[in-house]
Amino acid sequence: MTSQTDTQGSVTTVYKVTGMSCGHCEGAVSGEISQLPGVSSVTAVASSGEVTVVSAAPLDEAAVRAAVDEAGFELARCGMPASGNSGPYATYPSRS
Repeated sequence: MTSQTDTQGSVTTVYKVTGMSCGHCEGAVSGEISQLPGVSSVTAVASSGEVTVVSAAPLDEAAVRAAVDEAGFELARCGMPASGNSGPYATYPSRS
């Protein structure tokens, strides 16, 4: 997952989800994540496995993982994040 703060004070996060293969998959994942508090936009792309989420604040990873699981898919685990923190993502500096 890559996280970046936008200029409007919202946070855009790109997650990697495994197993999506069609539009129905995209809809299932988007539908579950969009129910999380603070989420304003979700775009899932089956061909890349990327799910872009815009939210008012950073989302709790466990909540996103649970939503993806509920949709029948898995939030991918990546290597050590660029920031050195533990977790399945790399966090990059906010835009100024």
